[in-house]
Amino acid sequence: MIKTLIIEDEKPAARKLERLIGLFPDLELVATIHSVEEGLEWFQNNPHPDLIFSDIVLGDGLSFDIFEKIPTRSFMIYTTAFDQYTLKAFKLNSIDYLLKPIMEEDLEKAITKYKSFLPADASYNNLEIKSLIKEEKQKLSRILVKIGYNLKIIQTDEVLYFYSENKIVYLQTKERHYPTDFTLDELQEVLDHKNFFRVNRQFIINSNFIKNIHTSPYYKVEMEVSPEEEITVSRDRLKDFKDWLST
Repeated sequence: MIKTLIIEDEKPAARKLERLIGLFPDLELVATIHSVEEGLEWFQNNPHPDLIFSDIVLGDGLSFDIFEKIPTRSFMIYTTAFDQYTLKAFKLNSIDYLLKPIMEEDLEKAITKYKSFLPADASYNNLEIKSLIKEEKQKLSRILVKIGYNLKIIQTDEVLYFYSENKIVYLQTKERHYPTDFTLDELQEVLDHKNFFRVNRQFIINSNFIKNIHTSPYYKVEMEVSPEEEITVSRDRLKDFKDWLST
């Protein structure tokens, strides 16, 4: 049996996930945890499970806080309403990332993916997680931004480009720009490389919104909505930029 744990502070969501997990006869739910504080106590006093389904934003902090204080070898499948934390999730033993509301089909795919990492003759708790997790990572599909006291979801396919200014990274849509909590280095890892390319230290652009490319005296990209500063392609990125445009 696969020992399974749920970390979820919303009780209706926890009950739904418990019901879905109950549909899989080889999964045994050992506990449901509702907070960081409860999680710290549980992991200090219980054998770690094989598989954890964990929300990220809990009432008293982030679930990451648990595993930064108490490292675990358990496999992680994160469940959340936003994919703002994709990058950090994959750095903490995550093999998948499910966006709420969770559907049975999505859960089944995640469990199948988990099982694909398991050697037939290995014991779950002795696995070296880092060597088994594949390179494939889920791409960032939407970003949560703050506007005053309100939150807004921006789909990444609506973003013309990301740019850095005064140590803050902004995203630009056709309507306006918004500050984000990312760095360009982080975005470079989680954006879909088919559409997004980092042309220099300051800009990541979306190919779907390129209006024109000037090649003389240097490569300059004109977007459907262009910033005040020119978007130029760094010399060391020029070959990769051309390859990216042709794929």
